[in-house]
Amino acid sequence: MKRFFIWFAGIIGTVAIGLLAWWSVPWLESLSASGRIGVVEIRGTIDSSQETLKAITQFRKDSGIKAIILRIDSPGGGIGPSQEIYREVRRTISEKPVVASLGGVAASGGYYIASASSRIVSNPGTITGSIGVITYFPNLRELFGKIGYDMVTLKAGKFKDVGNPGREMTPEEKALMQATLDDAHSQFIGDIAAARRLPEEKVREIADGRIILGQTARQLGLVDDLGNFEDAVRAAASLGRMEGEPELTFARKKKTSLLDLLLGSETSERISALLDGSANVLRFQMPTTP
Repeated sequence: MKRFFIWFAGIIGTVAIGLLAWWSVPWLESLSASGRIGVVEIRGTIDSSQETLKAITQFRKDSGIKAIILRIDSPGGGIGPSQEIYREVRRTISEKPVVASLGGVAASGGYYIASASSRIVSNPGTITGSIGVITYFPNLRELFGKIGYDMVTLKAGKFKDVGNPGREMTPEEKALMQATLDDAHSQFIGDIAAARRLPEEKVREIADGRIILGQTARQLGLVDDLGNFEDAVRAAASLGRMEGEPELTFARKKKTSLLDLLLGSETSERISALLDGSANVLRFQMPTTP
């Protein structure tokens, strides 16, 4: 019995030492490193802001994180989610630097978010710009007639069914929607001008939806530096006053879903964006096939 207790105590001690070593290694590494840079990836269409907001907030509150990099590869997305992330980035730069690293595409809402950061690093060929607002309203009236489908709409408020696919949009409805689009467009322009410290009229001159490559964007004052992700890391380390090689800490990605496993993450994201984005009718997004 005595041998059993000695053996059992040995196992418990070994496990305890192992757990202590496992817990202490990251802690010791963080002490030896010059500091950490938090990396938040924003990929695909922006139809939800929750995960990104959570990551930015956590990195902002973590005293071990000296700077944050937003790695953006997105054509934009819904106005609401884009504005929520923009606001959180603006709040964060007052406490620690945020560097936007633009990948292959950082257009419309993607650029809108980047503009809120302390510094923007873009590849010369990054597709950016596309400062504008878009919405799609399919007209299926003729198709419904051919297949014998009839839609009955009951409403309270004459504009409640704007965009009804079963009928033509009236001139009054088109005027209302255009005024709404113009309002959102002005918000887009004003926010970029404020974040980039540019005259609003200068931004408005190029805010016609055109796409701009990174090299031209730099000449226009929309981008600070030309470079890749590693250049963005160096910029973040410099702004965070970090010495030596910084350690990169990537935000946790959401768990892989069954849809991801069956169709692949890229296809799954497209389907999710189609479903989740249905509520984001007005969009800061580079035009794509609806």
